[in-house]
Amino acid sequence: MTLQTHHPVTKLRGVNLGGWLVLEKWMTPSLFAGFNAEDETSYCVELGAKAIPALHEHWQSFITREDFAWLAGIGINAVRIPIGHWLFGPDYPYHPSYGNSLHPYVEGGLAILDQAFDWAEDLGLAIVLDLHAAPGCQNGFDNGGILNICEWHTKPEYIEHSLNVLERLSERYNNRPALHAIEVLNEPHSTLDTALLKQYTTDAYLRIRKYCPAEQVAVVFHDGFRSFREYSNFLCEPAYSNIILDIHRYQCFGRAEQDANIYDHIRDAVIDWQHEANDIITEFNHAAYVGEWSLGMDYRSELAWSKGPFNYPSKDMDNFQTNLAFRGYAAAQLLTFEKYLGWFFWSYKTETMPGWSFKDCIANGWLPDNFNE
Repeated sequence: MTLQTHHPVTKLRGVNLGGWLVLEKWMTPSLFAGFNAEDETSYCVELGAKAIPALHEHWQSFITREDFAWLAGIGINAVRIPIGHWLFGPDYPYHPSYGNSLHPYVEGGLAILDQAFDWAEDLGLAIVLDLHAAPGCQNGFDNGGILNICEWHTKPEYIEHSLNVLERLSERYNNRPALHAIEVLNEPHSTLDTALLKQYTTDAYLRIRKYCPAEQVAVVFHDGFRSFREYSNFLCEPAYSNIILDIHRYQCFGRAEQDANIYDHIRDAVIDWQHEANDIITEFNHAAYVGEWSLGMDYRSELAWSKGPFNYPSKDMDNFQTNLAFRGYAAAQLLTFEKYLGWFFWSYKTETMPGWSFKDCIANGWLPDNFNE
């Protein structure tokens, strides 16, 4: 089916295209093999000119039109595409982690994103564009572009560049039928000031709305790992409209979660998260979706991730029980997340972590192989 107009989507059932236009070492360890780099910034700095052919090959091969077609074929109707602030080329502010290189990032991702819009429109998929990595890094995570640095909020030029990128995305893609939403910033750190995040989100809304009318494109903001209640009465109608709150729900990063058994995981998904969903849906003045979730239950340590597969529901389960556990945890989460406007699994594909790979989860029978109504 070919889309003629912007998406009349009632329920988003989507996947993240993570590890594609913003690298994460744990997702594609083969790219990083033999190097010291831990994130896209250090990868580009360390490899220098050699990063250009390596990333161009990665962009062309990691996700293809066939992947979009497969997703559409099983009833997935949306993709969330993480992008870096360097997407438009070398006009971004300098950060000390670049060393002697003023503009380390590889160019060419924009053509890949253009192509993704063509594929999505051919196949009837909606796109959420997500500013995943901001200058100076907004969270200190590798997914923010620079590991263990969180300085985005410390310099006006970092914030201004982020806003400029959002405006340019809006200008470039506003007439593309697949564009469902633009997310202003992924996972700003929990320690960042809520007032600063609100000001940034308000400014971002106005930049996006210069080109993208509210009846066509949603503006999305992440909760910044704090209660939705901190955003009560934020960006209200009628001055602001078509705004979506993005929450990410994982059960693998805290010690208690890592020590939990499968019954605890399922209970949290069906009871605690369901109560939260009911609260958000009844109390909050905007729609919400779960922009990231997975079947990963044990983070353990980054060391474990980089060494290879390290997913487990419980060490004393046999294969049959392990598969049941993953299936139960998947169903529990989906039952809760279906209450929202939608959800996006993280992520479409990984090299060594099946619980975080949508393709592997389906191949293993953990997720449904058909999401059509």
